Amino acid sequence: MAGLFTWLWDWLLWVFWATEMDVTIVGLQNAGKTSLVRVLAGNDFASDSLPTVAFNKKEVKKGHVSIKCWDLGGQPRFRSMWERYCRDVNAIVFVVDASDKDAIPVVKEELHALLDKETLEGIPLLILGNKSDLANKLTVDELIDQLDLKTVLHREISCYGVSAKEETNLEAVLQWLVARSGK
Repeated sequence: MAGLFTWLWDWLLWVFWATEMDVTIVGLQNAGKTSLVRVLAGNDFASDSLPTVAFNKKEVKKGHVSIKCWDLGGQPRFRSMWERYCRDVNAIVFVVDASDKDAIPVVKEELHALLDKETLEGIPLLILGNKSDLANKLTVDELIDQLDLKTVLHREISCYGVSAKEETNLEAVLQWLVARSGK
């Protein structure tokens, strides 16, 4: 009987006090965006993910918060639509392959081009250096420096090293997102 009461209580909390938020996840192709969203949603890591064409939508639940994740394709032909899907969201998550140092100049260019959009002003930004389980990856401090994040003004910004494969720091990512659900 106690289990039924707990279930009923949780259900009532969800129905009357649930919070929904929208998050857009962007980054260059092969950064691990889709794998990250899969693992955040409670699914197993899959190393054979196909490249995202246009976008995928996945819902992630954390406590009383339902997070709608818009996972956008990172190929050059899809980057022009990033801004449209980033408007009016609770947060923008920019995923970087921290092991692909050669891609960092393009990452920096695309990130700053996105952040320069007037329609996205003030939206909190979370930079995730994915694939932190691999050798020779950039540290969080190196990402902050090489992406010139200290020059980003007038917006909340955080940067974490994560691994979708090893599930490193994913709880911190969810906590960061949930904390912005009321904004």
